[in-house]
Amino acid sequence: MADRTATSDLAAFLRSRRDRLSPAEVGLPGGGRRRAPGLRRAEVAGLAGISPEYYMRLEQGRGAHPSGSVLDGLARALRLDEDERDHLYRLAHAGPAPQRRPATTRVRPEVRRFLSTLTAVPAYVLNGRLDVLAWNPMAAALVTDFGALPPVRRNLVWYAFCDPRARTFYVDWEKAARHGIAQLRSATGRDPDDPATKALVGELAVHSEEFRTWWARHDVRGPSIGRKDYLHPEVGPLELDYVAMLLPGTPDHQLVVYTAEEGSPSQAGLDRLAKALGDAPGRALP
Repeated sequence: MADRTATSDLAAFLRSRRDRLSPAEVGLPGGGRRRAPGLRRAEVAGLAGISPEYYMRLEQGRGAHPSGSVLDGLARALRLDEDERDHLYRLAHAGPAPQRRPATTRVRPEVRRFLSTLTAVPAYVLNGRLDVLAWNPMAAALVTDFGALPPVRRNLVWYAFCDPRARTFYVDWEKAARHGIAQLRSATGRDPDDPATKALVGELAVHSEEFRTWWARHDVRGPSIGRKDYLHPEVGPLELDYVAMLLPGTPDHQLVVYTAEEGSPSQAGLDRLAKALGDAPGRALP
């Protein structure tokens, strides 16, 4: 079952990457009528250095596991970035052959102690499908009271699509939602048969047409560094930089820390959140 799932996901991923490219982007002439957007299969095959027949079998889910050289050729032909290339490799080798480390929700005590030292900035620990596994009080003050939610609802993708507050909290809600979907899609590449991930995807697909549309794009993304804009109900606009770092000793846990530029209005907003927490005793680290 896992092998068939991975083959089907690989086929869909290849089609989605082919459809997004134009001939001009890869140095090919764009003449002639095209029935669909993007490159033709034969064009991808030529760029990757494989036969059109073999590439067609891959897109139809009929190909055997491609070799590393074939995958490298496909990554170059389809202009995959680092996260997409990693996802391609995971899909191509999913199943019984590679050793998969199961995802865990257990956060090491050393990491929890480290979180407890971060009193002035929001920080939390996520797994690959963006479950919030541990957080400091500033993260709860920024996003939501994770401790008041059942564990199955402590998920940032679920929050983006199912909590109505998210649409005003994220200044660019669509960007934040699609970023979360891309990370969730990466998690399915690592373990396509994980029941919790399947249940989350199924629930969101039923709940949201937007989720179904963007999920079908097969975009993928891993931990990164970037900036997000929020409209906090208590302290107003916040422009925060984040750093997501994979934690050693776990297959997919990442520590995410948010900061603001020194002296900025956003830093003043974080200071007000920290002061409000200081004025409310009894808050404990989860």
